[in-house]
Amino acid sequence: MLKGIPKILSPELLKVLSEMGHSDRLVISDGNFPAESMGKDAIVIRCDGHGVPELLDAILQVFPLDTYVEHPVNLMEVMPGDDVETPIWDTYKEIIAKHDERGAAAVGNIERFAFYDEAKKVYAIIATGESALYANIMLQKGVVTD
Repeated sequence: MLKGIPKILSPELLKVLSEMGHSDRLVISDGNFPAESMGKDAIVIRCDGHGVPELLDAILQVFPLDTYVEHPVNLMEVMPGDDVETPIWDTYKEIIAKHDERGAAAVGNIERFAFYDEAKKVYAIIATGESALYANIMLQKGVVTD
């Protein structure tokens, strides 16, 4: 065990986060996301027993967000006509604000099928057991300055 590292971050996940370089992206996916088919060219890490918020909070303790892009965090937009509430997005914004001074301004939205296209290009996908709908989130890595 290590001191100062959230216990939810497995050795495999820490290795992947450490391997990632500036501008590499990862998706933390909900339980409905097709992680294995989207991640054919990515590293897929299973975290089925966990939800997105606790993983997001732990990851952002060690993972800098990119400061060279307007939205280093992106959410999958709700499809027009879907009558779905997304209160989990507010939770994400609170977590992001704890770890990045831009807070909610760091968060953008990507249309659902464009999100899938971008997900096919990420370095890693973390597949969770999150049951909230439209709970997928994409992070772009920044640089450590200290």
